[in-house]
Amino acid sequence: MNLTKRKTNIKIATNSSMERHPVPVLGIDYRVKIIYKNMKITQLDVEGKTIKISLPNKYKKMANKEILDLAIEKMYEQIANVEIERAMEKTRIMLGFAPEEYEIIKMKTLGVCQDKKIMIHPEVVKYSRKVIDYIVLHQYCHLKYKTHSKGFYKMLESHQPDYKKCEEILMNI
Repeated sequence: MNLTKRKTNIKIATNSSMERHPVPVLGIDYRVKIIYKNMKITQLDVEGKTIKISLPNKYKKMANKEILDLAIEKMYEQIANVEIERAMEKTRIMLGFAPEEYEIIKMKTLGVCQDKKIMIHPEVVKYSRKVIDYIVLHQYCHLKYKTHSKGFYKMLESHQPDYKKCEEILMNI
């Protein structure tokens, strides 16, 4: 009896991608798909309503939820750098003044104005540009009025007449 060894190539399926949804970006819900590849630099692509984040294989060792949360957090920070700068410049031109400085920082609220400095949470990019503009305008108004006085609301309404719609959106989180 002639027994021959037969070579077989069996590949064990590994979790080479994972998804989470919905992930809001600028008021639109996207699916996020993480893909691991033989690469050195993280890449982000948007295809329709899906954000594909390609990560180096070395990140496969991390827990799926942990890496997904980290990737989404980094994505929000990158988008926030662009969108908050856009909203700050738009508001500066509209009002004719600016804070001494501003910072994008994680905190308990979406925006704060303290000592002539505006601080904005990077997760404001979950909302539409109109809501981001409202959050920035709200903080600019605090540069002139420290409290929510009649003058504060008059200034807010004169530059964004439908600001109450934005407040409603923010209250429904």
